[in-house]
Amino acid sequence: MSIRPIVALLAGAMLVALMAFAGGASRGGQMAAEMQNAATEAIAAARGEPITASFETSGGWPTRHALLSGGEDVNEATRAKVAQAVAAIPGVGAVNWADGSIIAENQAMPLTPMHCQEDVEALLRARTIRFEESSSAFDPASLELLDEVAAALRPCLGSIIAITGHTDATGPPAGNLALSQLRALAVKQALIDRGIPSDGLRARGLGSAKPVAGLLPTDPANRRIEFSVIATVPIAPTPVDTPGPR
Repeated sequence: MSIRPIVALLAGAMLVALMAFAGGASRGGQMAAEMQNAATEAIAAARGEPITASFETSGGWPTRHALLSGGEDVNEATRAKVAQAVAAIPGVGAVNWADGSIIAENQAMPLTPMHCQEDVEALLRARTIRFEESSSAFDPASLELLDEVAAALRPCLGSIIAITGHTDATGPPAGNLALSQLRALAVKQALIDRGIPSDGLRARGLGSAKPVAGLLPTDPANRRIEFSVIATVPIAPTPVDTPGPR
């Protein structure tokens, strides 16, 4: 067979593949749009405004997994009602909150803290991720600690890792909130740079709203980063974990 017919066959195959891909993307976009409309109605019925639902991945592709965001001041009962309402929409898969909490596969399930959280907390009991004053730039001495935090989180890839930034109460509340958010995002990017996948990371800042128990709100020790590592699937025993018959 000459080269020219082979080239023509390859070109035809590529054209068919591209048409199939375009058709799939179009159907996926329509599906996401329908779920988006249904979610908006479900959130309104649950009185969950200003919570919103997104059915797009970070890369802009349609997905049936909903990401809920906003409504930080909405009470937990309403947040749970909203998540359940969105999870009940036909075709919806997992329902995640941008702050790291999750409802899996159309039903509520107990959230299981992972052992990685304990490992990270052990690292942070002795040392603190520090930043330049009034900045989201890391103190150079914290870079090694970030390496260790990433290593501790690596065995739990596939989980949701929530990163929460806190400040003390010095300075204006709005500035504290913005700074804590920037620092949480800086930690998120540092973990991505160290090989932790971005799709499992959630970053948010709370400013000075939640000081450490027993400390004055103005105590500098309130300037901290906290991690919450949550399993996204129930942990089931394996044959190695389960004793067999004697």
